[in-house]
Amino acid sequence: MGKSLAETFPAAKQCFEAADDALGFALSKLCFEGPDEELKKTENTQPALLAVSIAAHTVLKGLVGEPDFVAGHSVGEYAALVAAGALDFGDALRLVRRRGRFMQEATPLGVGAMAAILKMPESALAGVLAEAAQGEVVTAANMNSPEQVVIAGHKGAVERAIELAKAAGAKRAVLLQVSAPFHCPLMKPAQEWLRADLEATVFTDLTIPLVNNWQAREIHKGSEAREGLLQQIPSPVRWSESMQLLASKGVERWFEVGQGAVLTGLIRTIVPGAKGIAFGEAKDVEKLTASA
Repeated sequence: MGKSLAETFPAAKQCFEAADDALGFALSKLCFEGPDEELKKTENTQPALLAVSIAAHTVLKGLVGEPDFVAGHSVGEYAALVAAGALDFGDALRLVRRRGRFMQEATPLGVGAMAAILKMPESALAGVLAEAAQGEVVTAANMNSPEQVVIAGHKGAVERAIELAKAAGAKRAVLLQVSAPFHCPLMKPAQEWLRADLEATVFTDLTIPLVNNWQAREIHKGSEAREGLLQQIPSPVRWSESMQLLASKGVERWFEVGQGAVLTGLIRTIVPGAKGIAFGEAKDVEKLTASA
C-alpha cells in the first residue's frame, strides 16, 4: 500500500522516507512489499496506515487545496491531527506504534473479540448488550453508520451478543478478524500506558478544526486533541455522529485519504447524496478530474 503514490509523487516519497527516519526501520518497505504477517501486527499496522494517509493527504492537498475540516476513524485521528498541524508527523508515528503495542498487550490473545452488527433496530442495541454481558464486558466500539455498529469485549459476551442481535432483527452479525477488542473498557490498561507518552508529546492548536471520535465534537486546541486521543482508546468511535455534525456545517464534498474506501462507503449511508472520493493510489487522481 502507498507504493504507487511514492513512485508517482515526490512529496509522497518524502513522507515515507520521513516515516522510516522517525521509526528507525524501513516502514516503507513493509507498506510496499510486506510480508503480510509482519504488516498485520498492530504495532506495525497503525504506523503503516498513518504513513499512507499522510502521504495521500500531502499529494491531495497539492491538487485540491486544504480541507475545511478533518476527522479520522480511530488511529486515523492521529493522521487528521497531523493534517491539522497539531501534531508532528514523526511524533504521531512513534505514538501510534506504541499505541498499537499497548492495545495488543492490554488483553491476552483469545480473551477478547469484536463483531459487526448490520441493520439492527437502534433501539434494540442497549438491551442486547446488557443481556449478553452476564458479568463480562461487551459494549459498542464503533458507531459507524445508522446501519452498522461494531461491538467489542470478552469473547463469550460478544458471541452471545451476536445471537441476541440476530434474534432482535439484525440482518447480519459476524465476528471480525481482529487481534484485540479495541475501543471498549478492556483497553483501559492501554490508555494508562499511553498517557505518559501523550503528555510528553507537544500538541499545538489546530489550524483546521477537527471533529473527534470521543465526543463527536469540533475541537481547536492542542490540549483538546491530546485528551481526545487518550479518551478514545477505551471509548466508542462516534463516527456516524461526527459525519452528521460535519454535514450540518455545510460539508458537501468528502475525501477519504489513505488505504481503502471503507469510510467513503459509510458516508453515503450516513449523509444521503454525499459526494465521497477515496484517494490512496496514484490512479485516484482520475477521480478528481471526473468530479471537478
